[in-house]
Amino acid sequence: MLKLLRLLGCVAAAAACLLAGAAAPAAEEPMEKSYRGPLAELTPDQAELRDRLRFDVEYLAGKLGERNMRRYGQLQAAATYIEKSLIKEGYQVGRQVYEVRGRKCHNLEAEVPGDKSASEIVVVGAHYDSVTGSPGANDNATGVAAMLALARRFAGQKPERTLRFAAFVNEEPPYFQGSTMGSMVYARACRKQNLNIVAVIALETMGYYSDQPKSQKYPPLLSLVYPSTGDFIGFVSDVPSRPLLDEFTTSFRRHVQFPSEKGALPAGIPGVGWSDQWSFWQEGYRGLMVTDTAPFRYPYYHDARDTPDKIDYDRLARVVDGVAGTVGDLIRMSSRVPETPTK
Repeated sequence: MLKLLRLLGCVAAAAACLLAGAAAPAAEEPMEKSYRGPLAELTPDQAELRDRLRFDVEYLAGKLGERNMRRYGQLQAAATYIEKSLIKEGYQVGRQVYEVRGRKCHNLEAEVPGDKSASEIVVVGAHYDSVTGSPGANDNATGVAAMLALARRFAGQKPERTLRFAAFVNEEPPYFQGSTMGSMVYARACRKQNLNIVAVIALETMGYYSDQPKSQKYPPLLSLVYPSTGDFIGFVSDVPSRPLLDEFTTSFRRHVQFPSEKGALPAGIPGVGWSDQWSFWQEGYRGLMVTDTAPFRYPYYHDARDTPDKIDYDRLARVVDGVAGTVGDLIRMSSRVPETPTK
């Protein structure tokens, strides 16, 4: 009961802060406001992106299906597919290998080296495992497909900051928020090397949208602040990562006309830390999650019905296109996000 009261207190405090911020919209720049209005037709490039996203989701969640330690063959096949996809774009792919109950687990990484500020690293990552009993189309083949699309977009470029793409294993239970969660293993290794990771972007459940009223749910009290229609993409961080969250959201809204909402919230609120950015928070890095809010909207979350036909690929393409522009801003140093302090 004490933990519940503390949690509700955190939510109430967060909602109060958000309401205070919402009380002064006149102070916001135009790009600080979420887009509301009809969506334009996909551009030819976005249509091509949509088809590529669909192909990757259908391969991972359709052809391979459930991918986890209980379906170890499919898990390894997913890692191989990601690796080959990155190699095809000219990347050298590294594997971070560790063991869980005698079986090898693999985090994958590929890098676009930076120039003037190469020591500053932006990590874009997604977990490629699915929960037991689910083919994981939205959770998280959409995130992996988005990560691969971004890797294709930035292949061969010469950014100022280093851009690193990461595919994490074992995000789902029973490894979630434990020492053998793939991103936790990876983040600890980064901190041990004292890497200067200035931003972590976790791509998570990005493909489901609804125009129906009351299609969006929230933890207690947050419904007082955020819209009740689940037609937006969400950007979620912990409180220390708010500078990154603000910069990311402003940039996204500059690059694409698509509804978006943001929240820098206490990590203990349900949903806030439910992906790989949580692991980096534990090591003192700033990070955020890009998400359609998963169980607060998606009726097939962690379900056998989480299949590729449930995904809205048109809207997913718009979101990924906007995130691509935003990542471009981060690595070109147009961002003013301060460096991550040493832990």
